[in-house]
Amino acid sequence: MLTTLTAVLQDVTIEDKLKNAPNSSYEIGVVIGTYLPFIFLVLVAYYIFYKAKNRKDLND
Repeated sequence: MLTTLTAVLQDVTIEDKLKNAPNSSYEIGVVIGTYLPFIFLVLVAYYIFYKAKNRKDLND
């Protein structure tokens, strides 16, 4: 419930941030801040997949 409330309160769209950006540096920061968590999660998932795939203690 708390996470839902937090998500509703923080519901700010990226388009609004980019439209009201004071300069291009702010726009670049918004784009990086938006995509960086996604890229990080993809890299972590790939690392976990790679480690699980190459385990030596499994006898397939």
